[in-house]
Amino acid sequence: QVQLVESGGGLVQPGGSLRLSCAASGSIFSINDMAWYRQAPGKERELVAAITSGGTTSYLDSVKGRFTISRDNAKKTVYLQMNSLLPEDTAVYYCSADIRITRWSTVFIKYWGQGTQVTVSS
Repeated sequence: QVQLVESGGGLVQPGGSLRLSCAASGSIFSINDMAWYRQAPGKERELVAAITSGGTTSYLDSVKGRFTISRDNAKKTVYLQMNSLLPEDTAVYYCSADIRITRWSTVFIKYWGQGTQVTVSS
């Protein structure tokens, strides 16, 4: 079984910072893309940032220059450093990972974390 466990959410004032972590464990042969999504109340889930196995990153326009995604392949962990947080960043944040579970697998399966709440409020 594969698990993604997130940590680092919480309540922060506008302009503050948080760092989210997401560690993958279980039967894993390799991990391709890793990403962070978020879902605010009444809104659809949106892709916030993604990173390939080679380290190429991409971001939602509204977080560019404020958020940084990174990964530690040895630890099977992806991070999201969030700076200059705004009230509109309030959401449940989910990590995802495209995982190949055995060397004989021909496809990558997307796994999801359980979500961590980020609230930006004074």
